[in-house]
Amino acid sequence: QVQLVESGGGLVQAGGSLRLSCTAAGTFGNYGMGWFRQVPGKEREFVAAISSGPGVTDYADSVKGRFTISRDSAKNTVYLQMNGLQPEDTAEYYCAADINTAAVRGGRGRYWGQGTQVTVSS
Repeated sequence: QVQLVESGGGLVQAGGSLRLSCTAAGTFGNYGMGWFRQVPGKEREFVAAISSGPGVTDYADSVKGRFTISRDSAKNTVYLQMNGLQPEDTAEYYCAADINTAAVRGGRGRYWGQGTQVTVSS
């Protein structure tokens, strides 16, 4: 069983930065992790994922070069560093985990956090 808690969301001006954290309670080291985002009335959107072990990363085209996903297994935490934020990045951001990183990437992760709101003003 893995419980995920996100933090780090907030209000930031366009061009600014935020770092989201997702801390896992429970077994974490063998899990792939990912970040998704959702705005009301739209489908949940993949943002980034990182595998267990070698930490292979994958990003949505819309965030490549601006966002960086990383993990600290000693702290049971995965991070999403978001730079160059734009108003279109405004969303509720969710952390996901699964033993199968491909499942995380496909939005089918077994475990999900409660979300943290990111709002980018123009």
